[in-house]
Amino acid sequence: MTDTVVITLAKEAIKLSLLLSAPLLITALVVGLVISIFQAVTQIQEMTLTFVPKILAMVVVLFITLPWFLKKLTEFTERLLLNIPGMLK
Repeated sequence: MTDTVVITLAKEAIKLSLLLSAPLLITALVVGLVISIFQAVTQIQEMTLTFVPKILAMVVVLFITLPWFLKKLTEFTERLLLNIPGMLK
């Protein structure tokens, strides 16, 4: 296995992890921003008000995007397993 193959494989794995984490991170960012604005307007400083909606929104997004997650992970794994003989040469 050459250095180029290892670097390419690492680059693909990092791209995939960023792609799969993006929907959850964007959801947490948007919900957190909305809740922060709500807290600033109403002057309610309850700690659970920030965590519970974020967790619920992220769970909903996870269930919505789960088939896509699995498809992307399966495609990456299949491509990796099929290319193992070529990588070892």
